[in-house]
Amino acid sequence: MTTARALHVVLGAGPAGTALARELSGRGHRVRLVDRKGVGPAIEGVDRVAADVATSRGAREAVEGAAVVYHCVNVHYHLQVEVMPRIQAAVLTAAEAVGARLVVLDSLYPYGETRGTVMTEDTPWRATSRKGVMRAELDARYLAAHAEGRLGVALGRSADFVGPGVLSSTLGGAVFPAALTGGEVPALGDIDLPHSYTYIGDIAAGLAALGESPDGDGRVWHLPTAPALTTREIFAMIEERVGRPLDLAVIAEPRPFGPFDEVFMAEYAEMFYQHTEGQTVDSSAIEKAFGLSPHPLSDTVDVTLAWYRDTVPSPVGVVDVK
Repeated sequence: MTTARALHVVLGAGPAGTALARELSGRGHRVRLVDRKGVGPAIEGVDRVAADVATSRGAREAVEGAAVVYHCVNVHYHLQVEVMPRIQAAVLTAAEAVGARLVVLDSLYPYGETRGTVMTEDTPWRATSRKGVMRAELDARYLAAHAEGRLGVALGRSADFVGPGVLSSTLGGAVFPAALTGGEVPALGDIDLPHSYTYIGDIAAGLAALGESPDGDGRVWHLPTAPALTTREIFAMIEERVGRPLDLAVIAEPRPFGPFDEVFMAEYAEMFYQHTEGQTVDSSAIEKAFGLSPHPLSDTVDVTLAWYRDTVPSPVGVVDVK
């Protein structure tokens, strides 16, 4: 267990990194939140720092003094295959040099197509897409670093993000503002298939639990995720709360639509299988091991709509999923 005043360094100040920084501060830890600019709304108990963790020097400066480092950095979708391996190399080396443990926010991409079977931590890694193969290779390196005794590493995999602050998700800035204003809501693929979505607060709680205890090191964990519903069922929850039917724009195959521009869709085409087969995540392992419970999707829809009402009065954002 890390002590309450140990320094926890969060790399990446997007929705997940920001939620995690708040979670860690609320648990009494000293927290440093790092991104390229080092600016943003003040978070009680959190120091914001600017650093480029894609470079060896920037990564080392970012993690100096850390007991635990959380890698929540993401890059523009069309740059991931090129840039994410560079970030991994810099962050691994830096965390090892300062004697920190490393917790990595991960995606479902390494599994590849599953034909709708429920995903557990034992699901084989069978990705064939460029981005899926890249993610699997990165994860293998993380786990090898742990097995070699270089540093403790835990991987926390999430389904598609949802929740306050989440704009760049298939259930984010393209959906909730349009639902509130009567605009067109994109419906990707077959919305009658089950599809897991992970609440941003549960991502933060799961990563924090992994960061606080080395008992989770050396393996992949699925972050707490509510039982999957179909996307249509989630849309129905939104309809009930906004008081009118959603104007659904069906996107049956990858094509530009609204915030889904040509550059994004060209890159996302290889991942579109996520919307043409069921995507069901089983997170029972981390729930049992760390006493965690995911928020019900009904509650998640409530708090997400409330945030969008208060914060984003009209459709915004460019979708750039994990």
